[in-house]
Amino acid sequence: MATAKPRPSIQDVARLAGVSLGTVSNVLNNPNMVKPATAEKVSRAIEQLGFVRNDAARQLKAGKSQTLGMIVFDAGNPFFAEMARGAEDHSAERGYSVLLGNSDNKYDREKKYLQLFDEQRVAGVLVSPTNDIYDQITELRSHGTQTVVIDRKADSDRCCSVSVDDFAGGKTAVEHLLSIGRRKIAFVGGPITIQQVADRLAGAMAAVNEFGPAATLSVIESSAQTVIAGRNVGQAIAQRAAADRPDAIFAANDLLAMGIVQAFMFNNEIAIPQDVALIGYDDIDFAEAAVVPLSSIRQPARLIGETAIELVLSEINEPQGHVHQQVTYQPELVVRASTRV
Repeated sequence: MATAKPRPSIQDVARLAGVSLGTVSNVLNNPNMVKPATAEKVSRAIEQLGFVRNDAARQLKAGKSQTLGMIVFDAGNPFFAEMARGAEDHSAERGYSVLLGNSDNKYDREKKYLQLFDEQRVAGVLVSPTNDIYDQITELRSHGTQTVVIDRKADSDRCCSVSVDDFAGGKTAVEHLLSIGRRKIAFVGGPITIQQVADRLAGAMAAVNEFGPAATLSVIESSAQTVIAGRNVGQAIAQRAAADRPDAIFAANDLLAMGIVQAFMFNNEIAIPQDVALIGYDDIDFAEAAVVPLSSIRQPARLIGETAIELVLSEINEPQGHVHQQVTYQPELVVRASTRV
């Protein structure tokens, strides 16, 4: 087994370039203070040695980090990937970097990421919470780490949040299904303990209740919000007698909806939308490109990430004048072939 080589130090750079430690420090942090010829010598020494600066130590000494932490619910879901991309691009334009963590809907993993970001002294944290984490947010903020809740409205004045009105989104989805003549509607999503899923279900129920007794809503709780979980639900529905099947399905996200499409197509007995109309949620890129283009409730994923960055940097840069905001965007109905009859 090869012995690891020690990392080149700033002293090694100074020795090779034939300059003082202060000169190397100025090249790294204040290059305008160094003569071009001297800076060139230092740069050549850095490249020759493969020197990598200890940025964490530098930021700790300066008392200000240029790094932000972000914890998403499911990094494998294109909705969260797009949200993270928006946050990363927007922060880069302002000189900040983003460290991304995936909680995978696990509270213990989320807690470890929050502790890690606290230990790393990041300037701010964006988090899509799995549960009530306001005690941890309070602790982070007491250490000077500003925090913004994303994809869920904060239920206190302790921090900012950026979210979408999921109740309105669920209501809009089912109102659309009712408008095309569907009456036996099934909601597919889970676990129901996830706040966003619960809010979408509540909106769906409100739409059916307002319509009256001619319409019904059944709930099929999925094990997860993945394509595989949707496929399992779709297969179970396909095994029912035709009279026992719903005539429309509202899936809590597009991944579930695409899994249902796959199950119905494999079975070759259920036509979309003729037999069962189907609408998803999020409007990820794959929704439009699906074999049966999927109707969906669009969330502005990138905008959520960008807005969260604006809010957290506002508080980082002007902590005294900052006022917490709860930004809530309205979802948008996108109609495609899966509900177009």
